[in-house]
Amino acid sequence: MPDTKTKATDDKVIKSEEQWRRELTPMQYAVLREKATERPFSGEYEHDHRAGTYVCAGCGNVLFESDAKFDSGCGWPSFTQPAVESHIDEERDTTHGMIRTEVLCAKCSGHLGHVFPDGPGPTGLRYCINSAALKLEPK
Repeated sequence: MPDTKTKATDDKVIKSEEQWRRELTPMQYAVLREKATERPFSGEYEHDHRAGTYVCAGCGNVLFESDAKFDSGCGWPSFTQPAVESHIDEERDTTHGMIRTEVLCAKCSGHLGHVFPDGPGPTGLRYCINSAALKLEPK
């Protein structure tokens, strides 16, 4: 049995770092696995207004719907809420001298971005997400 086989444990996707590197682009790997951040205004979906569902680029987990996307002016795709609350995890992030809330894919633990309490209604939240962490499935 190869050591690079995907394992699903309680709906979690577990892969070796070697397998992640083979399956993801260098930018996707840096963002999803190493918690990197794309340069602002450089991501594929920053100005994409097509209708559809945004899924995790690492595992295909449904994350956000296009009707929750808005232009926050921050340089990254922004959403008011996840498509399914249980599909994301949130963790306290104290890196870079800041206190933020990191957003992760609940299925593969990939880094997506951060959530801030400065978004529009109805949630008042701004999920600031790296394009490299997403794939759009157009409707």
